This record gives sequence, C-alpha cells and structure tokens, in this order.
Amino acid sequence: MNRRRLLQLGLGTAAVSALPRLLVQNSKAATAAPALKGALITKPIPSSGERIPVVGIGTARRYDNTTPEARTEIKEVLRLYPTLGGKLIDTAASYGEPLVGELVSELGNREKLFLATKVGVGGRGGPGGKDAGLAQIERSFQRLRTNKIDLIAVHNLGDTDTQLGTLRDLKSAGRIRYVGVTTSTDNQYEALEAVMKSQKLDVVQVDFAIDNRNAAERILPLAQDRGMAVMANLPFGRERLWNAVQGKPLPEWAAEFDCTTWAQFFLKYIASHPAVTCAIPGTARVKYVQDNMQASHGRLPDAAMRTRMEQLMAKH
Repeated sequence: MNRRRLLQLGLGTAAVSALPRLLVQNSKAATAAPALKGALITKPIPSSGERIPVVGIGTARRYDNTTPEARTEIKEVLRLYPTLGGKLIDTAASYGEPLVGELVSELGNREKLFLATKVGVGGRGGPGGKDAGLAQIERSFQRLRTNKIDLIAVHNLGDTDTQLGTLRDLKSAGRIRYVGVTTSTDNQYEALEAVMKSQKLDVVQVDFAIDNRNAAERILPLAQDRGMAVMANLPFGRERLWNAVQGKPLPEWAAEFDCTTWAQFFLKYIASHPAVTCAIPGTARVKYVQDNMQASHGRLPDAAMRTRMEQLMAKH
C-alpha cells in the first residue's frame, strides 16, 4: 500500500516509467485527469456558505528551491488539481508564494482556484507592527500575481490583533475575501482559543491528524460554536503516519467508505470530522495529487467507522 505504487491510481507501468520524461517534454500532455470514484465532497465556509472541496494543497517546503524537473511537475500538479475537483491552495509569505503565483499565471487558471496565504510578522520575537504587516501583504499580492486573495490568515498567531485589523480593512476594501489565524503546534492552542473567543474569524488553521487529535478536544468544537471554517494542516503527521503503516495492508473494511490507499484513509478521517472544512496535505507530485483527491470523492466514514479507524492506528 505504498503511495508510490501508481498502479493503485490507474496508471500503467509504462506510464509510470515515462512520467518524468513526459513532464519535462510536455507538461500539459503528461497526465490526463483520471476518473475518480464517487461525487465530489464539499463543505461550507460558515461565514458565507461558500462550499469548497475537502482536500486542498499545502505548499510548505516542497515549493521552495525547486529543481527545473520539480518545477515542471509542480506545474502539472497545479494544472491537474482543479480538473480533479480541487480548489484550495494554501501558501504563505514565508514559503511557496513566488512559485504558486508564477505557475498559476502561466497556466491561466487563477479563476478556478481558492488562494490562501498568510501574513507572518511579529512572531517568534521578530518585528511586528501595521506597516511591516501591510508591506508583507502587498508583496503577497505581487508574488501571487492577483488583485484579490481569497484568504489571508495571521501566521502562527504573530502580532495577531494588529494584523487582523489590517486584514479586516483589506476585506472591507474588497481585496481579500476571508480572514483567519493559523497554528501548527499545540503549545499555541491556549492562545488560539483566546483569539477564537474574542475575534470574529472566517477560518482557523490547525494541525490535526488521526494520530494527533488534540485539536478535537477544544479547538474544533469551539470553531463549530463560533461558525469558523477549519483547515487541517499536517494531515499525515510530519511523516509519522507513513512510518507507522509502512509495509502494512489497508484493511478490507476501508472499502466501505470508498478508500483504496493509506493516504485516502488518513484524509477521509480528517474530512469526516464535522468541524473540519478542508485538509491541506503538502502536494508536489502528480501521483500524490491524484491519490489525495480521490479522498474528496465518494463516501466518508461515519462516527462508528472513525472510532474503528482510531483503534486500528492505535495498534500501529
């Protein structure tokens, strides 16, 4: 059940061996959109009712310092992704933005995408302030090559009050559509909870995985109560989950919720949580975007099945 077994994704052996060469020669012809099983699953952003698919793309690390070959494949990922029903791409001022903006501009598919980024000043002892934040935000518009950004969130709760004030001004001016905050570590949960209780937010982003469920204790229920969308980062647990299931078969009962790979197993668990709007796995390979997007189609596990999934992973 290794993710690298492209045969699971409907590609033949010849296609697997030829993929790198085809990507370099002709990225548009490299990969036809596969037929995914089941209807596309979307969830609403509570503040607006706008629905987005439950699997997005994260860009941390993988979209920086790329080789020409990697750049070509990422371009194919961003071309293929919306044809599979995908929409949300999550990036940040500190990673990913230049390449995302460049490739989306080349592809000409901006209107098909929901672009989310972050403003990150004033965190971890760095300088904050309104001017520093606004300068970084303006650079994000330039890098992403767009006059409207769908979501800008305060990265890791840095200088939160000041930056949220700026973001709300930009939202009122029609330059951004949603505002939010993010974290990826539970040592910020107390601060995140305080912000969620005191501020009106469209979106919160938090780490959540089948083996990292601390956010489900208070953050996710609070998001439901406050009408906030939730984007789940680190859905594969910083590779922990891959290490746990290496060489182990997917249980047969996973077919009951249209799951054929471990990646889909992990993502469908997250997407089936009532509070979660979208999972954002880091995705820079064609074979992974196809696999991940199958998790946004077909059936999701119910509450009883989610418990069974948790019990299985507790044994690994």
